Amino acid sequence: MGAGSVVDNAIRHPQGGRVVCELLGINASRAVDAGPWLRRFQPRGGALANNPDGWGLAYTEGGEFKITKSPTPGAESSVLSALCSTVHSSLVIGHVRHANHPYVNSIENTHPFIRSCCGKEWIFAHNGLVSDIKTLPEARLHEGCNPLGQTDSEYAFCYLLERIAFHIDVNARSDGEVQVDRFASIVELVAAHGRFNFLISDGAYLIAYGHDHLHFLDDSDTATKAVVIATVPLSTDKWVPFEPGELRIYQGGRLITSRHTRLGAVHERTEIYKETTL
Repeated sequence: MGAGSVVDNAIRHPQGGRVVCELLGINASRAVDAGPWLRRFQPRGGALANNPDGWGLAYTEGGEFKITKSPTPGAESSVLSALCSTVHSSLVIGHVRHANHPYVNSIENTHPFIRSCCGKEWIFAHNGLVSDIKTLPEARLHEGCNPLGQTDSEYAFCYLLERIAFHIDVNARSDGEVQVDRFASIVELVAAHGRFNFLISDGAYLIAYGHDHLHFLDDSDTATKAVVIATVPLSTDKWVPFEPGELRIYQGGRLITSRHTRLGAVHERTEIYKETTL
């Protein structure tokens, strides 16, 4: 386990324009030292990249999520620096924010977000913009998941949880591929309304969606399976870009399954909208 040389080049969106907000995910077969990757991620919060409007870090410890965040530049945070030296976990989600919608720095608008759904706690962080989702007549929010801030990201998170609660059996011991197909359809629906790169976890799985800008790196060694996911490569190692619209699900550092969603238009699978059992 480890990280190669740091990269500090300015990253731009492949279709033009600078990437705003950045994600970091780590998933491993055992608790690992997250420090090498966190130290490379921290400068992205306002020093090496224009993401000065907040930072957040969520990770599992003792079977529960711990979350720390602040609406201040991550690159300047002594708290984040301390976490770089202390976090040992098998699942980590980090975010540095470039305020876009809205242009308000507050703890309520800072990722990652945490909510309860289906007897589990969920963590979510997002890169992109999906403000149009609020205009959908079907955009009912999960009970108990009213957004605390003003971001489209938190709204999209609550929308996902509403669809998960109604359409997916998160405790199912069979038909796992069917559940993944349903989740991919939900993601595809949201992605049709903007840019929707995200990380989400229920503590057991790390789910990553690369709408148009996300990378992964196999960080395994002889003792540990591990994957690192980031908006931009954080080292000179051989990072692999997600294919546009690719959904990847990890557990214990291993890729469990993946899907490819269609981008660009709302598809015809209206059952995801309906309040009827699939």
